[in-house]
Amino acid sequence: MAIYVDTAIVAEAARASKFGWIAGITTNPTLLAKSELSPEQTLKQLAQLIPGEVYYQLMASDVDGMVAEGKAAFESSIGRQTVLKVPATAAGFQAVAHLSPSIPCAVTAIYSAAQAVVSAEAGAKYAIAYVNRATRLLGDGFALVRDMANVLQRTNTEILAASIKSPEEAVKTLLAGAHHLTLPFDVLQAMTLHELSQQTVDEFAKNGLGI
Repeated sequence: MAIYVDTAIVAEAARASKFGWIAGITTNPTLLAKSELSPEQTLKQLAQLIPGEVYYQLMASDVDGMVAEGKAAFESSIGRQTVLKVPATAAGFQAVAHLSPSIPCAVTAIYSAAQAVVSAEAGAKYAIAYVNRATRLLGDGFALVRDMANVLQRTNTEILAASIKSPEEAVKTLLAGAHHLTLPFDVLQAMTLHELSQQTVDEFAKNGLGI
């Protein structure tokens, strides 16, 4: 299991990198638009913060454009830390088949187990499910993750779960079969906290004896 921070704000990613348990950084066009830097500058700085994977989502809509954009991101922006997020479209699956032998790919915006099957056949390293969004649009994001986990058994494609809004949702997603999580910074912080833990620590401090 790996946990990623989902952000393109360099200062936020820098704070997350100091936690010591973050595996990498995921971005998307919406997040990159919030950065004060250009996408290329943002990605380069993010890659310097953490030795793990840095995810970049392709913006081109045709196969040739996606392949060219993916190679450019690998060669000029992120390097060997690159994971390309490729949309779950007909053109996207073709692009994954072209790119995956040389650059790790994650098929993003998956809303059916059938798309997860095609992701695996195209050679994707990851299949990304938007859990909370799938619940809003389909009725049950956890059921989607369970179905994906079932069809991806005995393949080399793993589920990366995104669109997670709380620690409880994160845990339910893992129990449904997700292999990895990407979380916004506030949810990462919330994962570490429980009021009873603090109460217990406070009691130890009050009752403990100094050495």
